[in-house]
Amino acid sequence: MANIAAWTFFEGLDHARRLQGAAMDALGYGPDETPYRVVFSEAGVRLRCYGTADRAAAALLIVPAPIKRPYIWDLAPGVSAVRRCLQTGMRVFLLEWLSDSAELGLGDYAARLILDCLDAAGIGSATLIAHSLGGIFAAIFAALQPQRVRALALLATPLHLGASAAILHSMAGGFEAGDLPPRVPGSFLSTASLVASPLTFAWDRWLDLWRSLPAPAALRSHLQVERWTLDERPLPRRLLGELAALLAPEDLLLHGRLTVEGRRVLPRAVTAPLLCVLDPRCRVVPPQSVLPFYDAVA
Repeated sequence: MANIAAWTFFEGLDHARRLQGAAMDALGYGPDETPYRVVFSEAGVRLRCYGTADRAAAALLIVPAPIKRPYIWDLAPGVSAVRRCLQTGMRVFLLEWLSDSAELGLGDYAARLILDCLDAAGIGSATLIAHSLGGIFAAIFAALQPQRVRALALLATPLHLGASAAILHSMAGGFEAGDLPPRVPGSFLSTASLVASPLTFAWDRWLDLWRSLPAPAALRSHLQVERWTLDERPLPRRLLGELAALLAPEDLLLHGRLTVEGRRVLPRAVTAPLLCVLDPRCRVVPPQSVLPFYDAVA
């Protein structure tokens, strides 16, 4: 009964945050996204395509984290990774994770769905850019399908999940997958993050607001990002349970003991040029949670 009450609370919190987001939209702080077309969809994912670049141009696939909607990559005309990439002449695609299936797991997100999108778009190989949990999916895909990845760029992606990931362990909350509802409310994950690192998920945001107040453009960007934080997606129970298992002290990913879709994920199988973007001040994804993987790839 206590579990039912807890999940009902978080579902209500999700609803309240959606209402707050709608209010911020009405005030003009919603996203101003680049026009796109959906070129493929199936349970769990939609593939966006931007621009009209020649099909002979190099393809770039953005793999966002599944916890929130992906427009953080395309927040506004002056704050848009999508637009910057289009300016290079590349064909730009973006995965939009959907929360319409409760039984999708790590194998679906990190292997099958990415591959299905590339195949559907007729992309032989692509540069993958990803962040946070999306970076875990992209790294696993690059190990399983190295011939489909021309280059790999990972932003704030935790890949060495042993003792160096203390805050990530706290965020996992010690839950058992069997205790989770079929779709885990997004506000549960936000609350777990806040409890694990109040400095990162509360005080740093207030400090950024204070520093942005004198500059209207910076303040607008801050408020647009704050609006994005309210756009949470529920996660499938199976996926969240399998991601939590990655935080075990054995560090399955780095040591090549992770199995996805019946295949071992070996860091040395990543043969694409690799860029890892780090913030040495970051408490959630510190350099020591990334560099061992960087050193282990081919």
